[in-house]
Amino acid sequence: MPSLKPEDDGFFHPVSGFDLPRFAGVPTFMRLPYVPPDHPRFTDVEIGLIGIPWDAGTTNRPGPRHGPRQLRDNSTMIRAQHPVTGHSPFTAAKCADLGDVGPNPTSIEDTLERVTAFYDAVVAADIRPLTAGGDHLSTLPVLRALGKAEPLGLVLFDSHTDLFDSYFGDQIYTHGTPFRRAVEEGLLDPKRIVQIGIRGTNYGTEDIEFAIESGIRIIRIEEVFERGIPAVMAEAREIVGDARTYVSFDIDFLDPAYAPGTGTPEIGGPTSFQGQQAVRALRGLNIVGADLVEVSPPFDPAGVTAYVGASLMFELLCAMT
Repeated sequence: MPSLKPEDDGFFHPVSGFDLPRFAGVPTFMRLPYVPPDHPRFTDVEIGLIGIPWDAGTTNRPGPRHGPRQLRDNSTMIRAQHPVTGHSPFTAAKCADLGDVGPNPTSIEDTLERVTAFYDAVVAADIRPLTAGGDHLSTLPVLRALGKAEPLGLVLFDSHTDLFDSYFGDQIYTHGTPFRRAVEEGLLDPKRIVQIGIRGTNYGTEDIEFAIESGIRIIRIEEVFERGIPAVMAEAREIVGDARTYVSFDIDFLDPAYAPGTGTPEIGGPTSFQGQQAVRALRGLNIVGADLVEVSPPFDPAGVTAYVGASLMFELLCAMT
């Protein structure tokens, strides 16, 4: 473990595998201390890892409600230091597992309110959240808390735009609509949104037309492979600039060969290493929050997708610190 700062009592450091085997103990995100909102040290936390076990926005294959639990379990494999940079996010910031937001499995609207209320408390405590979903609708209520003061920029890694207006004509809240709602509600600045990795067959062009009209930059997977990750991420950094930015990583950004456990897989995507490269290029941005969503354990029997997801959460944590 890296040496502690004089004012650091070690409370916010993960349990080392040299002190307790990684298969033992109660799993928390990356073996960090569990610090719920009523904990006396809640206001000391600088980055809080949070689960949203909810998939009521799923339109086809459900299962991401079980994502946070499997991500926690697989995250016990994460060690304290980045293998390339040597950076230790647990030394750079006080990190803790803040627990799960308890959803209402029978009501989308009530769950949206519950999530926003939880994140309101997180924002009030000046904690930056790193969230494990849940389907992608989980991002909307988080943005309602973080984007109240001013619209945020967004870097989205995804195979889908999630810019649709409705499903079956009247269901405005699904995992295909969160960023349409967020733009309409003034939570995101559309000219500071970049969507990377978009691909797959379409129902139509409604989402693309909305993006064009709003000024959202879509970088399809063909362009990603043609230009390369470094060039694409350099443009992404230019788009969001130095202002407050949110990062959302849908695990289906990756090719299903590397992340099969997700509800809406799309072939022809990046490798897990390219996903790491993309997230590493975010470091230095003004990231006020991030999430990793759509890990679906029922389609992930070997736990490979959850381990990829937990590893990418560590990369996001490093980018935030």
